[in-house]
Amino acid sequence: MASGITLSGVFKRFGATEVIKGIDLAIEPGEFVVLVGPSGCGKSTLLNLVAGLETLTSGDIRIGAQVVNDVPPRDRDIAMVFQSYALYPTKSVRQNITFGMQTRHVPRDRQEAALDEFSRLLQIDGLLDRKPGQLSGGQRQRVAMGRALVRQPEVFLFDEPLSNLDAKLRIEMRTEIKKLHQRLGKTVVYVTHDQIEAMTLASRIAVMDNGHIRQFAQPHEIYEDPVDLFVAGFMGSPPMNMLPGKLARDGTARAVAVEGNGAPPILFPLPGRLAARLDEPDGHEVVLGLRPEAIFAAGTELPGPDRFVFERTVGVVEPTGPDTMLVFAIGPVEAIARVRPGDAPDPGTAFSFEVDMTKAKLFDAASGLALGARTGGR
Repeated sequence: MASGITLSGVFKRFGATEVIKGIDLAIEPGEFVVLVGPSGCGKSTLLNLVAGLETLTSGDIRIGAQVVNDVPPRDRDIAMVFQSYALYPTKSVRQNITFGMQTRHVPRDRQEAALDEFSRLLQIDGLLDRKPGQLSGGQRQRVAMGRALVRQPEVFLFDEPLSNLDAKLRIEMRTEIKKLHQRLGKTVVYVTHDQIEAMTLASRIAVMDNGHIRQFAQPHEIYEDPVDLFVAGFMGSPPMNMLPGKLARDGTARAVAVEGNGAPPILFPLPGRLAARLDEPDGHEVVLGLRPEAIFAAGTELPGPDRFVFERTVGVVEPTGPDTMLVFAIGPVEAIARVRPGDAPDPGTAFSFEVDMTKAKLFDAASGLALGARTGGR
């Protein structure tokens, strides 16, 4: 049975610098939670606090029902996988995996059974007599994971374990980690700065910034209903288009007026359900958020409600394989649309874009908080 993790009022200071600023977080038993955010946001420090590698300034950390503030790392029933693999270079794969069990005086037959099970599971059973220097990066990471798995702890902690791998290996290892979690059902806390990694692995994501958790929710909620401009801009590749404007009227309907650098403003009509949730008056400064996939070539998608067509000159065309990104100026910013390769025009040509306004997000320009949001997500 996996153990949950509860953080209550957790602070961490290094000297006068406050790195973790009052975090409350409840992770359910068996969950795969990803801590994601830019470099320096505090995610690795938070993981190290759970592991016991750093001491709390204040607050409580519980693993299961036990408060572990003063419990040493070896007694917390956790296993950690690091970015650097941290393998013993002079020991074989077999010795690296079983070393921890030997120091805990686990009986030899149990050591061999665990080694056999997890080396086959990780597909490294043919590498047991090699040294780490004879392995590829992906193989070394599998050995590091095997060393953690044989402990069979209640909680696994991963600190950017794939960041040293090339793109193809990252995708492969991501899949292996997800399979392992589905098979073992243990609680996992996983740190990364890669938001695609977070979206594909997590049952819930904690988006961190400057020592705070901005939003803690399921991946689809983080992507579809970000609570503020930071989350909206950080999660997504390419990022959400952020168009500064003001609330206005298009006849009797509510809209967002986006200035056109000397040209008349573009009035983006707001869907009725979003408009009905707004308390802000006309003229209120907002930011209109549109994901690139919400902007496409006019007339290429099935008809739907709340569509809006406008024309702009395409500045840059970026083929990515299955999609092509079109970069164009709208108001004071550059925006990105995602179109099918066959729909892409030449750079420098006028192009008719269609927007699915049912996917529009609205944020207060001053506070950055979502307006008319359906969910809180915190």
